[in-house]
Amino acid sequence: QVQLVESGGGLVQPGGSLRLSCAASGIVFSVYHMRWYRQAPGKQRELVATITSSGQIRYADAVLGRFTISRDNAKNTVYLQMNSLKPEDTAVYYCNSNHVVAPREYWGQGTQVTVSS
Repeated sequence: QVQLVESGGGLVQPGGSLRLSCAASGIVFSVYHMRWYRQAPGKQRELVATITSSGQIRYADAVLGRFTISRDNAKNTVYLQMNSLKPEDTAVYYCNSNHVVAPREYWGQGTQVTVSS
């Protein structure tokens, strides 16, 4: 059974930091591209950051320079370090895995991030 379990969300003041984690089980983690998405109330889900199986990284313009995605294949975990948080970063953040070749895609349950004073 495949599971992606996010953690690390919470309430933080503007300018603060959070680190999200997504622990995967039931997959060969190293052959999956990993992504973080977010969905704010009333808005469509949007891609935040990608780290490929080979370590290539891409960010959405809105988070470039503030967020850092990383992965630890030994721990089957992907991280999202979020710095200089803004109220507009408030959303449910989802972890996504996508096999490098096969049509296999999985989602986590999401973790709430709220940026407010």
